[in-house]
Amino acid sequence: MANFDVLILGGGPAGYVCAIRSAQLGMTVGVIEREALGGTCVLWGCIPAKSLLESAALATKLKHAAEHGITLGDVQLDYGPAMKRSRAVSQQNSKGVEFLFKKNKVTMIKGEGRITTPKTVVVKGADGKEETHTAGKALVIATGSRVRGLPQVGLELNKSSVLSSDEVLVLEKAPKAMAVVGAGAVGCEFADVFNAYGSEVTLIEVAPRILPLEDADCSAELQRAFKKRKMDVVTGAKITAAKVTPESVTLSFTENNQPRTITVDKVLVAAGRAPNVEGIGLETIGVKKTDRGFIAISPTFETSVKGVYAIGDVAGNQMLAHKGSREGHVLADLLGNQHPHPVNYDNIPSCTYCHPEVASIGLTEEQVKAKGVAYKVGKFPFSANGRARTSGETDGFVKIIRDEKHGEILGAHIVGAHATEMIHELVVARENEYTVEEIDLAVHAHPTLSEAIAEAVLDSMGKMVHA
Repeated sequence: MANFDVLILGGGPAGYVCAIRSAQLGMTVGVIEREALGGTCVLWGCIPAKSLLESAALATKLKHAAEHGITLGDVQLDYGPAMKRSRAVSQQNSKGVEFLFKKNKVTMIKGEGRITTPKTVVVKGADGKEETHTAGKALVIATGSRVRGLPQVGLELNKSSVLSSDEVLVLEKAPKAMAVVGAGAVGCEFADVFNAYGSEVTLIEVAPRILPLEDADCSAELQRAFKKRKMDVVTGAKITAAKVTPESVTLSFTENNQPRTITVDKVLVAAGRAPNVEGIGLETIGVKKTDRGFIAISPTFETSVKGVYAIGDVAGNQMLAHKGSREGHVLADLLGNQHPHPVNYDNIPSCTYCHPEVASIGLTEEQVKAKGVAYKVGKFPFSANGRARTSGETDGFVKIIRDEKHGEILGAHIVGAHATEMIHELVVARENEYTVEEIDLAVHAHPTLSEAIAEAVLDSMGKMVHA
């Protein structure tokens, strides 16, 4: 039995950041984790998927080598080595978290945890033995989320022909034909990867457009780019039947109210995630959940049980690694009697790493209209940007939505190469309440992609120069 000031259930982005920061503030910390450190993001999400997307981008660029005076022989595409590289990158990141734990004297406890009292967790190791650990100051639940299938339409995950985003990460080869069900960030990213590696990809989305949570202009631009790459993009779809065998899946669905049937080797179900709330003892101590099944928390992350906290995916709001990490950092500061700024959930950037990338902050134009706010839009295409032309990456644009009266940035949306890096200029601007006039005061280097932000800002003020 070990006693800690802070005991954390889960070693993902929320849990491990909370652990390290708590230790930095002088608290003793234990983290219970059944897998490796890093959570879904490092092991089965952000990191390996982005490694595959980098491989996919290189595969796509090679098709244009001749434009640069580079003559290649017969290029062979093999998903297997790219997959193995992604697993190696993932393991490297996980080892990095282990190093940080040792550096900050955080105790890693391997096994499955079950809460028995508001201050006690029983941990069952791989050998079946149990040990008990206690939390003197805080018990933190950071158990994350998991993928889910669509059994209601016959797409129960089976690890052979109906896969989640976990299983596709370890495929030995790209299938000849793949259907991706769900065109949110995960679905669009994997559609990109498998298209680059030669799969015939059908992307199916029930909503009227892909990336339904993004600005409509961004969704339309990405759909155009995907169709240009010969992907079959189906929106407003309704799956009516699925015939599943170990070798293939036959999907029946409607497109524009017209029936269609396709047969593919694999189906990737990318239709959302569910919080990991089962089997960890929440009912035992009376922790309340929301209507959607997440753990209910106060503004300081405390659950309905005093001294028990929840952060990350399991606590709802945006199910994003960087949101969870910020919650973990802020909670640690609160436990360490610091005075942190609360998490600003209205200014969490959203990023999709397909090609072209999509990144956003704040409100969509549709949301601004719904609020009845008077606004102006500034927009600048990368096709008119010198740096984008030099790299041959001219798809997309920067779109700025500003308050008409004061110039406040209500929302910003970027589609294009490196959009997920560029968005942070606008994240900082919104967090500090900069106006478009103040962004204009910053001289943007030439030639850079970031000049498109400066031009979009100028456009919102009615004085764009380069388009």
